[in-house]
Amino acid sequence: MAIFQDYKQVAQQVPQEVLHTLQTSMHGLTAEQVVSLREQYGSNKLTYHHKTPLAVQVVQAFVTPFTMVLVILGIISFLTDYVWATPTTRDLTGTLIIALMVIASGTMTLIQSVKSTNAAENLQSMVKVTVQVWRNQQLQELALDELVVGDVVKLAAGDMIPADLRLLQTRDLFVSQAALTGESYPVEKQAHYENSNYEDITDYPTLAFMGSNVVSGTAVGVVIAVGSTTRFGKVTQSITNNKKNQTNFDIGISQTSWLLIKFMAVMAPIVCVLNGFTKGDWGQAILFGLSMAVGLTPEMLPVIVTTNLVRGALKMSQSGTIVKNVNAIQNFGAMDVLCTDKTGTLTQDQIILEYHYDANHQEDDNILKYAYLNSRFQTGLNNLMDKAIIQAAQNELQIDDSQYQKIDELPFDFSRRRMSTIVQENNGEVEMVTKGAIEEMLSISNQVLTQGQVEPLTTQWHQQILQQVAALNHDGLRVLGLAVKNNPQPQVGSELSVADEAQMTFLGYLAFLDPPKSTAAQAIQALHDHGTEVKIITGDNLLVTQAVCRNLGFKVNNLLTGAQVSHLTTEELAAAVEKTNIFVKIAPDQKAQIVQALRTNGHVVGFLGDGINDAPSLKIADVGISVDTAVDIAKQSAAIVLLKKDLMILEQGVITGRQTFGNIMKYVKATCSSNFGNMFSVLCASAFLPFLPMQPMQLLLLNLIYDLSCLSIPWDRMDAQYLKTPRKWEAQSILSFMKFFGPTSSIFDITTFLALYCFICPQVIGSSFSTASGVARQQFIWLFNSGWFVESLWTQTLVLHALRTQKLPFIQSQASGIMTLVTTFAVVVGSILPFTKIGTTLHLTALPVSFWGLLLITCLAYLLLVTLVKRWYISRFSTLL
Repeated sequence: MAIFQDYKQVAQQVPQEVLHTLQTSMHGLTAEQVVSLREQYGSNKLTYHHKTPLAVQVVQAFVTPFTMVLVILGIISFLTDYVWATPTTRDLTGTLIIALMVIASGTMTLIQSVKSTNAAENLQSMVKVTVQVWRNQQLQELALDELVVGDVVKLAAGDMIPADLRLLQTRDLFVSQAALTGESYPVEKQAHYENSNYEDITDYPTLAFMGSNVVSGTAVGVVIAVGSTTRFGKVTQSITNNKKNQTNFDIGISQTSWLLIKFMAVMAPIVCVLNGFTKGDWGQAILFGLSMAVGLTPEMLPVIVTTNLVRGALKMSQSGTIVKNVNAIQNFGAMDVLCTDKTGTLTQDQIILEYHYDANHQEDDNILKYAYLNSRFQTGLNNLMDKAIIQAAQNELQIDDSQYQKIDELPFDFSRRRMSTIVQENNGEVEMVTKGAIEEMLSISNQVLTQGQVEPLTTQWHQQILQQVAALNHDGLRVLGLAVKNNPQPQVGSELSVADEAQMTFLGYLAFLDPPKSTAAQAIQALHDHGTEVKIITGDNLLVTQAVCRNLGFKVNNLLTGAQVSHLTTEELAAAVEKTNIFVKIAPDQKAQIVQALRTNGHVVGFLGDGINDAPSLKIADVGISVDTAVDIAKQSAAIVLLKKDLMILEQGVITGRQTFGNIMKYVKATCSSNFGNMFSVLCASAFLPFLPMQPMQLLLLNLIYDLSCLSIPWDRMDAQYLKTPRKWEAQSILSFMKFFGPTSSIFDITTFLALYCFICPQVIGSSFSTASGVARQQFIWLFNSGWFVESLWTQTLVLHALRTQKLPFIQSQASGIMTLVTTFAVVVGSILPFTKIGTTLHLTALPVSFWGLLLITCLAYLLLVTLVKRWYISRFSTLL
């Protein structure tokens, strides 16, 4: 429960009243209070996707369109073979086989569903989002779920709002509440309530809500509600239709499943009618039609998909890639464009302060001192350059922090690209020190300090400074300007504001080196070799970016600046992004525009970012990628989080994504083409044979053996050639695949029919079917059924091996040891079954030596024909899977 039932009341109270009500202070709670408050008001855990209870998972696993067909067939089998049968002919074998299929399919689906849920939870737990909290009079960094009502938290740009807060102190605080209100523009928040009428509770400036994030500025707030009692928690609980966005892969799986179900719904009745009229036994005809319907349904598809995705996610985690949403794996493999920032991705992200120059391009310790005061006392956005300044000053200077007192600060934001700190020395002198982008610093300065003298900042000085900075940029150094203002006086009101950053004295500049990573060039080449083009989108300037690209050997095809992008129409931008691979001085909203333009052009786009300004692009990209050291909002927006900021890890992720997709496609395409071919074969047999080519129970058993052997596919390997190209689901390719490879298998089915009916069966029985007696006829049928049972199992297994690769199966490309072992075992079991008592129960009988000779010849010929058709298919469609 929440301590404040009426948010309006707490919004209007002064900060001290709120703290008093919560029995806390600006220095936070004690350990004893935390325990008590957690018991009283609950923990700060919010389940965005409610964990499905085990009972519901069981129902979902066993109640599917595929298993429902099996259940109906099982009921019919039970009625016809046991309830309505005579005591001497009662047989539960068929019913037990169907029950085994339902149990096998449902159990495997359930196991993989539970494993998937557990794996996703374990992987997400590796991505840590923290918050700074005052506890026991100390500022600590804790996980979000450790917060309790009454905790006092500190916020800065890039932070997620960890719970519902009453703001106690703010400085230029702007918060994005898009997750709650849908409003894309940040809203300003403040600690002091001003009388006004607000339409919604989110409009109150003194409140900040879970689900929003800090865009700029700093704040201190006290937690007034946690977890499900927050406004965001209540909203998520009230949403009943919480469906995930379907990817191209999800849609493809669904379309294929329903395509086969519709095809089954049309073809099964035709088979029933044909057999009913030609054989005269309508009960057997219906049972056989239903059995064929089961054979057409890829009931192991959910298991195969889930197993592949979970294996892919776990494999990627071993290489430092955490998949928050397993469905993103396919998009990872399909990614053909990766947009990335330069800093920390192509560079080492270990920034070093190389130079601290005055306006005359001379080293000056006074510049380093002022830069230290700015960086040391700022509490806004954490920045690697601030850390580099502090480290350099501690190594080179002896600065006593106790000699300075922080008065105020103007935090960094991405629009003005600078930040200011106001400090007072012990002698009473107050100075505002500002650092930021060179252009911004020159625009707010009207004087320059040179050789201890202050001079007007003339056009000549402008040009000289810009030339010096350009030379440093050309060498790959990033440069920030530094300016100071003595005894700043507020221009408006009683507090310093952005308007006071004017008429400053330019002191000099700081040059930072962020060396390129030794593996960056190799990683970019590796991604290129795998069909993924890298595009650099950075807010840095042209010269620095060109220097880094030059050091990496990164070929610049074309280059666009943010100013140029802003003048392009939607159509012009769509054309420009195709031929441009370097974007510099790009604003945050322009990053999202570039990503959207690439997606509109049909690309599967990945975006790698770690800053607050990257969140919109991470959300809009097909696969958002962030790093564990990123700001909270970036990690929350991304589907994939890297534990290391290294493109080589991305390359491994791309490969794993394509392996996962390829193994799923093996099952889908091989099974669909095989089942489609079997349907043609059955139609021919139903029209011309005077008996059923296979008994319903035999057909079900064959389907069970084949499906169980298919469970080894997730452990198979993919050819290196397949991994070179991005892969995405194309539902139309399934239909084309079925049309070409289905009839291929039918050719050999029909050949087997003719050989069995005209030669092998008459030879063994001693007469043709038409002249055989009643008992001999029954033996003839059983022998025929057994022959097609074994031949179907062999050819279906060969289909898996032949269509799993674009190369020659068994010779140029071998399946994994697990898949080879499992499929071989399935063939052996199916081949010896006619010689066993179980086979006899199922009306299977021993096959003569002549059949095995025919089978070997048929399989070799089948492999040859499939290889020829495969080569032709690849030449036409460029790929097999």
